[in-house]
Amino acid sequence: MLTDRVKNVTDKATMFARVVARTGIWQDINAKGLLGAVRTLALGGSGPSAIFRIHGRNAPHKIAFEFRGRAWTYGGIDRRIDRLAAGVRAKGIGRGDRVLAILKNSPEVFVVNSAMSRMGAGAVSGSWRSTPRELEYLLRHSGAKAVFFEAELAESIEALCALAELPKDRAFSVNGEVDGFASLDSILREPPETEGAVQEGTVIIYTSGTTGKPKGAVRKFATGQIEGFFSFIHETPMRANDRHLVVCPMYHSTGLGFAGMALMLGGTCVIERDFEPEKFLSIIERERITTAAIVPTMLHRLMALPDEAFRKTDLRGLRAVFCGGAQLPGALGTRALDRLGDVLYNFYGATETGLVTVAGPQELRRSPGTIGHSVPGTEIVLLDEGGKPVPRGSVGELYARNAMLVAGYHADDDATQSSMRDGFFSVGDLATLDEHGCFHIVGRKRDMVISGGVNVYPVEVEECIAAHEAVAQAAVIGVEDSEWGERLRAFVVLRSGVHVNAGELKAFVRERLSGPKVPREWVFLEHLPSNPTGKVLKRELRDWAGDVERC
Repeated sequence: MLTDRVKNVTDKATMFARVVARTGIWQDINAKGLLGAVRTLALGGSGPSAIFRIHGRNAPHKIAFEFRGRAWTYGGIDRRIDRLAAGVRAKGIGRGDRVLAILKNSPEVFVVNSAMSRMGAGAVSGSWRSTPRELEYLLRHSGAKAVFFEAELAESIEALCALAELPKDRAFSVNGEVDGFASLDSILREPPETEGAVQEGTVIIYTSGTTGKPKGAVRKFATGQIEGFFSFIHETPMRANDRHLVVCPMYHSTGLGFAGMALMLGGTCVIERDFEPEKFLSIIERERITTAAIVPTMLHRLMALPDEAFRKTDLRGLRAVFCGGAQLPGALGTRALDRLGDVLYNFYGATETGLVTVAGPQELRRSPGTIGHSVPGTEIVLLDEGGKPVPRGSVGELYARNAMLVAGYHADDDATQSSMRDGFFSVGDLATLDEHGCFHIVGRKRDMVISGGVNVYPVEVEECIAAHEAVAQAAVIGVEDSEWGERLRAFVVLRSGVHVNAGELKAFVRERLSGPKVPREWVFLEHLPSNPTGKVLKRELRDWAGDVERC
């Protein structure tokens, strides 16, 4: 047992040393910065707040963010965090309390989250696309005592305050002034917190809610979070001084997490409010972007651009495009590699588990669609219904254990317990392990279709349909059938300017998959309903009441 512990510590130390050496972090650290890092970590800091404290002391004039033509330095952000923490405390919000943050992409997302952590409080991230009723649920369920909101969302926040009986003096506008509400800037006038303030707060990130009410995943920052980030960075070409492009919504783990890793290394985050394919390419060239994180929906739109758009764009400085948050079809991944070069990295993770696997360019070419291998420090098991490991090649529910696991779901012990097994966590995804040692997601447990007694995993069928040259995207669900129990219905988005009919697609699938896996119903759409992180909303597809082609 002692030998195992020693080996574990040695392995971690070796991995940390390799990351520090390979990323070049050590080149930017001075004596003052090193002393500040030791002091901050000794006082308990280990999350976003600590990042700005450390870099703010080591290189205060270094650029942390570029947003709307303005540069934000690490030192400036650190001081802003201190002032906001003091201002919020003066408003009667203290250690252990929570605030709800409904913000669009901007540096203030990190300022609010970090200020709450620095004072031992918690930030609850919510989607700015939510309705007032949905926001009321988040506010009440999380127990948040105040709201920070994007100024342009004032109308929704007015309705929220009425629904939740939240006093307006507990709602603060960000990135603009709103009549009747205080602003974030107005509460930055208090003397800053002392430098010795310890970060012990939490962040609650609500899951996508694709199948029901969202659950609040409670993430407590500890040294394990740093370990998890370093383990992932170890498998990628991320470097200190990266220029990272943020286009994913920062209220979600993908946008916030990859920005956090770039900042941890001392890089600069170039923040955009939204994603436009042509603009994405032009920013990469103009801003000398080295890394970016996107979701498969964005990659679909990017790959829909003509070849000329890629030929005229200088992408030589781009080292990594991280894609995740939803299933990456194998054909789409291959097309992206051919157009962007060997810079695509597919990752798998969840709000609840952090980063679990990563697939580099060579793995994606060898095993299209793979989520890759486990990140160092992460254990993965594929279990059957009885909780026993399945043989290689067989389908099992994916359970993961690592240093990044959330503490559980807020105010939902039943959901926490049902997701755990012997310290491993599952979000309900089914997977296989191939002959190359790469994992593949085959679908969600709740989405599995049983047709004629045969288990059908929709992802396999979706991958097959998407391989057709005329198809841009596909989603498959099961619908009730009096004879077979369930039959497959496929929803298809065609590429611009091409056409194929249901009979041709059915024949294409039948050549490649067995009978029960061939959809008998087909629906052609202009786009698939999805949430901002790219997950297809299959509950909306199940409610489809429009035309269906049967063949």
